[in-house]
Amino acid sequence: MNGIGLINATGQPAIAGSFHTLVVQPTSFCNLDCTYCYLPDRKSRRLMSGAVAQACAESIAQQRSGHPVSVVWHGGEPTATPIGLFRDLLTPFEELRCAGMVRHEIQTNATLINRQWCELFTAYGFEVGVSIDGPGALNRNRLDRAGNPTDARTLRGMQTLADAGVPYSVICVVTPETIDHAGALGDFFTGLPGCQSVGFNIEEQEGADRAPVSEDAAYRFWQHLIKRRVGGNPLRIRDVDRLADYLAATRAGHVDHAPYEPIPTVSWDGQVVLLSPELLGITEPRYGDFIAGNVLHQPITAMLARAGDLDYVAEFVTALNDCADHCAFYDFCRGAQAGNRYFEHATFTARETTYCRTTRQALVRSAADHLTPYGGAP
Repeated sequence: MNGIGLINATGQPAIAGSFHTLVVQPTSFCNLDCTYCYLPDRKSRRLMSGAVAQACAESIAQQRSGHPVSVVWHGGEPTATPIGLFRDLLTPFEELRCAGMVRHEIQTNATLINRQWCELFTAYGFEVGVSIDGPGALNRNRLDRAGNPTDARTLRGMQTLADAGVPYSVICVVTPETIDHAGALGDFFTGLPGCQSVGFNIEEQEGADRAPVSEDAAYRFWQHLIKRRVGGNPLRIRDVDRLADYLAATRAGHVDHAPYEPIPTVSWDGQVVLLSPELLGITEPRYGDFIAGNVLHQPITAMLARAGDLDYVAEFVTALNDCADHCAFYDFCRGAQAGNRYFEHATFTARETTYCRTTRQALVRSAADHLTPYGGAP
């Protein structure tokens, strides 16, 4: 299937007409109340029905793309879903999973993880991602609804995973308060039992009334982690690995011109947004509710075929072209994420975002300066 629009610099489709990732929301509820959370409905205890899960599985089967789809169970907090219901939601995907067409992932705060969840993860071959921002005070933004710290509960959940032989990765949100603690964060994640890798998400502007992380601070953060990695630290860092993979592919002459992933995200009631899970539940006068359709009424492939008619998707294609035509980092970055453009600039047409500067450009610059004795441009 053709993509949505073209990238002028390559003549390739801008956005793919099929999907490799499907984000699903089994519940809108979260048991935590993190200070930087963007989810508008995290207090609502609404649950996905089996009919929505069935429709999602049918959308995967109907696209007949030949590649496996990662079904990412997100939230809310997905393990706040009653485990019996969650198991029922997995049933429509099981034939596809056994045929190698689906693999399951989950992103969790791990505070509710117990032996039963570990058994489910093992039985269905889940890749598990845990959200924690560091030890003690470095995790200060991840609070429960009474304002209490949650790091001890998350650590207990991660130990339960490790004891059950379930490996996991970590996502750490790095804030202005923690950006200068790269060493402490590196030590903490290196020492976690069962932790396979960590991805550092420098805090994004998603409605929070706070100053963003500066470029200089982000540069120092990445520089420290790169020095640790080059010095032999065993911790796998998602962001550094991506840069290393890109450099290896470039040296081999295999620059990736794959279209941008549409990242369909399905809410508990079947509503679908494209390009960014963060748009789910958001309503804005200019763009409406960002809904591309409802999976109960039409397959996701049909939504993708008409996605160019959505104002925000059309604007994002324009922005990707602007990046491709003018940004020296485009081949690595592949265009700033749609959610960042919107939440930072209230439009999808902005070319550069704070996310670009702190999570992509600062990473590349710090790596280039570390590997080039006298510094220099990447």
